[in-house]
Amino acid sequence: MAKFDYFVVFAEMRTGSNFLETNLNAFDGLSCHGEAFNPFFIGYPNTDKVLGVTQEMRDADPKTLLREIKKTADLSGFRYFHDHDPRIFDKVVDDPKCAKIVLTRNPVDSYVSWKIAQATGQWKLTDVKARKDGKATFVADEFASHLSALQDFQVTLLNRLQSSGQTAFYLAYEDLQSLSVMNGLAKWLGVDGQLDSLDKSLKVQNPSALSDKVSNFGQMAEVLSGVDQFNLTRTPNFEPRRGAAVPTYFASQSQPLLYLPIRGWPNDPALRWVQVLDKAKGVKPESKLSQNGLRDWMRANPGHRSFSVLRHPLDRAHAVFCHRILNTGQGGYGGIRTTLGKRYKLTLPEDPADPSYDKAAHRDAFAAFLRFLKSNLNGQTAVRVDPDWASQSKTIEGFAEFALPHRLMRAETLAHELAELGASVGLAEAPALDGHINDMPHTLTDIYDTEIEDLARAAYTRDYLMFGFKDWVPV
Repeated sequence: MAKFDYFVVFAEMRTGSNFLETNLNAFDGLSCHGEAFNPFFIGYPNTDKVLGVTQEMRDADPKTLLREIKKTADLSGFRYFHDHDPRIFDKVVDDPKCAKIVLTRNPVDSYVSWKIAQATGQWKLTDVKARKDGKATFVADEFASHLSALQDFQVTLLNRLQSSGQTAFYLAYEDLQSLSVMNGLAKWLGVDGQLDSLDKSLKVQNPSALSDKVSNFGQMAEVLSGVDQFNLTRTPNFEPRRGAAVPTYFASQSQPLLYLPIRGWPNDPALRWVQVLDKAKGVKPESKLSQNGLRDWMRANPGHRSFSVLRHPLDRAHAVFCHRILNTGQGGYGGIRTTLGKRYKLTLPEDPADPSYDKAAHRDAFAAFLRFLKSNLNGQTAVRVDPDWASQSKTIEGFAEFALPHRLMRAETLAHELAELGASVGLAEAPALDGHINDMPHTLTDIYDTEIEDLARAAYTRDYLMFGFKDWVPV
């Protein structure tokens, strides 16, 4: 039984895909049909159909052409670039009977080659005598877009293959000149025949050094020197992914307002604000909705506004510590509290109101909690990453699986922003914001210092970076 029904070459412009296709077609039993799903032509610029399927037929239903490719006597395939018909991508990438060949090239080389081809109008070379000479002009923003598109597609492709338990045959541009690699590819595809030599009809168009091919090579070198090739400035993030917790969202029943809470704020003032709006109309916000139920609410409230509130990571962590860890009553996490005391050296009082639990003791316990948070969010503890202290960036990523908030507000300007939000949906006068804070028995102002700030930054590095948080300011 054949290993594959068809194949796809994932490549990009100026990566050597024409040369690869020519050599694939040299094997008995293999046929590659060009850029079969290029949105601007079908197969090749000078053809009007592939396997009897016209461009019009393909555009109406791309599966029509895919079916014909699968039917051929040969093992057939096509070249697919990141900007080709996206409707076909899901069909082929999830199909284990489709062989995936991934061809890559140094993005600087492919960009320069593309720029020269644009300048000369010469996209293939079969005779060196016909070669047109030209140079590329490096444009920093254009290259950045080129690089981003290539990298984004490669990451998407890799993740999809990993998620579906598949592997691909990877080729670099330099591999195309290796006869043994080409024969190995054919063997992997299930073809018994081997080539004695590579096709010589296509010639390398620009074999000289980059410095000879780029008119502003010095500028290019300067720009690329600032590219972090090894991603040294990345913020490692091992925090578990969070889904869209739709049942925790609050849909107002009197106004077209949807509140997406980021947990970790006892006595949430934004929620109380929505509750006051609805109470004035004799209703209350609806939560615990299913995704279908919330979609029905959205349809019934055209022009609705969704919002969420960002809070300084240190402020939020302290509120969670007081409410979930220090608290021995309702709302406290008794099991986690015990574990933190035994395993993570948190010295916690049996009764937070005990006078012996002074500011110094509170500061030490909170500092230990922040150290725990760093390990916990990096997946280094056996304790769950609770939604109350999960990073705000991860929570918002989870929102995106269903609906991103239209507006991200800041806790420090919340009263003003809620008033603006109310005005945007036609409220002549919105309720005042209740500023009640429940950090007991000691406030963050009582214990704040630079070490506490540094510990919070270490735990919530990504939140500080993504949302531009500065050092917390005692009030």
